[in-house]
Amino acid sequence: MSTPDLLLSRRDLDFLLYDWLDAEGLTRRKRFAAHSRETFDGILDLCAEIAAERFAPHNRKADLNEPRFVDGRVEMIADVKDALDAVAQADLLSAAMDEEVGGAQLPQVVQTAAFLWFQAANIGSWAYAFLTVANANLLLAHGSQEQIDTFVRPMLEGRFHGTMCLSEPQAGSSLADITTRAEPRPDGTYRLFGNKMWISAGEHELGENIVHLVLAKIPGGPAGVKGISLFVVPKFLVNADGSLGERNDVVLAGLNHKMGYRGTTNTLLNFGEGVHTPGGEPGAVGYLVGEPHRGLSYMFHMMNEARVGVGAGATALGYTGYLKSLDYARTRTQGRLPGAKDPASPPVPIIEHADVRRMLLAQKSYVEGALGLILLCGKLLDEERTAESPEERARLNLLLEVLTPIAKSWPSQWCLAANDLAIQIHGGYGYTREFDVEQHYRDNRLNPIHEGTHGIQALDLLGRKVAMADGAGLAALEALLRGGIDQGRATGGEAAELAEALDAALTRLVAVTRAIHSADVSPAVRLANASLYLEAAGHIVVAWIWLEQFVATGSRDDDFHRGKRQAARYFFRYELPRTGPQLDLLEKLDTTTYDAEPGWF
Repeated sequence: MSTPDLLLSRRDLDFLLYDWLDAEGLTRRKRFAAHSRETFDGILDLCAEIAAERFAPHNRKADLNEPRFVDGRVEMIADVKDALDAVAQADLLSAAMDEEVGGAQLPQVVQTAAFLWFQAANIGSWAYAFLTVANANLLLAHGSQEQIDTFVRPMLEGRFHGTMCLSEPQAGSSLADITTRAEPRPDGTYRLFGNKMWISAGEHELGENIVHLVLAKIPGGPAGVKGISLFVVPKFLVNADGSLGERNDVVLAGLNHKMGYRGTTNTLLNFGEGVHTPGGEPGAVGYLVGEPHRGLSYMFHMMNEARVGVGAGATALGYTGYLKSLDYARTRTQGRLPGAKDPASPPVPIIEHADVRRMLLAQKSYVEGALGLILLCGKLLDEERTAESPEERARLNLLLEVLTPIAKSWPSQWCLAANDLAIQIHGGYGYTREFDVEQHYRDNRLNPIHEGTHGIQALDLLGRKVAMADGAGLAALEALLRGGIDQGRATGGEAAELAEALDAALTRLVAVTRAIHSADVSPAVRLANASLYLEAAGHIVVAWIWLEQFVATGSRDDDFHRGKRQAARYFFRYELPRTGPQLDLLEKLDTTTYDAEPGWF
């Protein structure tokens, strides 16, 4: 079983929340006025305790005993429900939601930090709660009062669970090509027919009901994504008094067998196959959310939350892998230092070897940088939600739009790299199932894929986000980073040196971005190297986060703060220089990959 100290660093969370982001300052805003540092710390402590006692103990067990499809039902180990029930009983699912729906109006940044404990302890079991909270948030934003009362309140009590049903077997991530149809009925409901693939948490018996949010097309609507609508399709219909009614015609067709993340059911669902006929009529009963043909815009509310959540999960898995490899490096003795002449001298802990410290520094720079990025997004959301002017809300929303693809993809790539290094530090033992680090790698390997692949996030960032509002998105990001550069210069000394290096990289990124978008070339050529752009932009943003952390350490000279400064040095010396060759290729609009003909492979 993992102890909290091997899941996350509470000291690091405190540093980022209070020394850097000033989360306590949010209590001066009306929405968060009932809170204090004491309540924030209490939530962090509670989540760490539940994660260590209820989630971590069955992480390996759930991996080795993945859910099974038996006689049309899902069977899974009982530990999953026990853990999720503990979260619901602690009223954690609604922690950041409005008081009027039973929430505590906890700042998002604090909830994000607290929920990281669950993601680090057992991301497969936590996924059920994660999807339920995101589902509820979408309905709170776009659903009717009846939908909120019928579906959201039971979800927040832990009785109902939620999903998002987007992809289809033939369409994958290309949502314009979905074929699930929703036929209107005279009573205002719809009947859905179609198939949905890769649906996480799509079937189980962890609660009384499952609330599916389903993208479908109403016949006669516009073509492509403009014709997509969003529907609530429950597993069981709900009667007017809140009791469960008939079984709806949404049926499990099969489970996908995954490399990792095995504790979360991943399903193929059939809608309207006639297995059940609620009301004696074929089709799965669905309830339209909002207006017809606006479903994708509504779903982005959940998708964007899920994308940052994926980045948070990647961060948590990378972080716990780092801590476990650090613990191993301190306790495992092997070999002697160069220059040691006496073969009878005792072997040293492997952390004494320079190459092991290199790998630990790399991990530290990735996971602590990613953690800062994820918490920053939470803080910006809190500031947007409580901004005093429409102009400030619009600015913060724009900044979050630009940061979201980076927050999803950068941790998914580089915290996976941290997991790879954690295995390497363990040596041969790391490649066995007796140590946690191999499972963390397998679990984390999903994160560059789901909720929009790395390539999709890259196209979104370069093709849309930095160009949106005539370049206002890029300007908002540049302004944020230049604020940190100015602070670094004002601090002086080594911080000023780091600030100059970041200034040069940022200036280059902005110039290259403008050159790409002003080039007289086809969109296909302009976006051919979008993934390089995402990696370069992500590294520059994380370099800014490390500069900010370097400055926040002040003059404190204990091991924790020395370690922060050393990780910042590592990132600036070993990682930030990667962006130079990437920006060179982007500036030249290099077409090496674009020109490669399919037949050449």
